[in-house]
Amino acid sequence: MESSSLWVLLVSTFTIGVVHALAPDHWVPFVSIGKAQGWSRTRLSWVTVLSGIGHVGSSVVIGLIGLGLGFGLTHLKAVESQRGEIAGLLLIGFGLAYGVWGLKQARHHHHRKLDPKRTVTVWALFAIFVLGPCEPLIPLMFLAAAHGWHAVLLVTALFSLVTIGMMLGQALLGYIGVSLLPAHSLDRYSHVLAGGVIAATGAMVMFLGI
Repeated sequence: MESSSLWVLLVSTFTIGVVHALAPDHWVPFVSIGKAQGWSRTRLSWVTVLSGIGHVGSSVVIGLIGLGLGFGLTHLKAVESQRGEIAGLLLIGFGLAYGVWGLKQARHHHHRKLDPKRTVTVWALFAIFVLGPCEPLIPLMFLAAAHGWHAVLLVTALFSLVTIGMMLGQALLGYIGVSLLPAHSLDRYSHVLAGGVIAATGAMVMFLGI
């Protein structure tokens, strides 16, 4: 009976992980920035995977600390909710700031390659995703704890792999799709558009609860 309920939990974890990662904030920022900055698919992939690890890892750490110290699930969910609001605001702010920078670039009609220092964009994305919580993960970890620590490990690993895999797959598909669009006339404003899309994504997720 216990084995059967664990399998149900694992199937639920897989399903929830897929649905959770469908949210646009899990892949749209990578597609937008990647297209605007002309990333290769390899660069897009490692930036997405790195951010995914940070995204899932931060919630795993909080969940493990909560389980280890005996914190209540309600308290941890409140912490995750606050993190979500902060991450949403940061995503909006990042998008607006990037869009303003892109507008300045467009006005001067710069065509040169981005300075290597622009990698700050990558680390800004990573930081935002570290702060962004995996809301369903901690409750799943608490449910798994009833089956022992091995179950917590299984649920955590499965949710992490599904989430990161979905983020990567959607980012690559989105990037390929956007690359097929005949939008060369808008290349001058690609950074402005990227910033606007990211800010809109953050606002949509934060205020509409997507």
